[in-house]
Amino acid sequence: MHAVIPYVIAALLFALGVYGVLRRRNAILVLMAVELMLNAVNLILVAADASIKSTLSGVQPEAWAYPAPEPKAGAIFALFVIVIAAAEVGVGLAIVLQYYRLRRAVVLDEVPLHEHEEQEAR
Repeated sequence: MHAVIPYVIAALLFALGVYGVLRRRNAILVLMAVELMLNAVNLILVAADASIKSTLSGVQPEAWAYPAPEPKAGAIFALFVIVIAAAEVGVGLAIVLQYYRLRRAVVLDEVPLHEHEEQEAR
């Protein structure tokens, strides 16, 4: 497989996620778009790890300016991103569910950003 293909797919996934964040009004769909962007970052991390390893396979470790990178470092960073994404989903869904219990809607355009906007709406 050519090294450019995962980067192009990740760029398309990230662009689709950005479109979802900017265009959607439903809070659940916005959270899904953020998850799509995080998965694009995971794809870039793993692809970069694989392509850098194959590029540096013939270079002696003594010639590197830094110590030799850990094996599967991209996958390890991707694992950290997955953990952060899981925490983000938990907190985000808790906030959305609490707001739904109070207002019976999850449309982001109707969320008051300031306290005086909420008082004027009543």
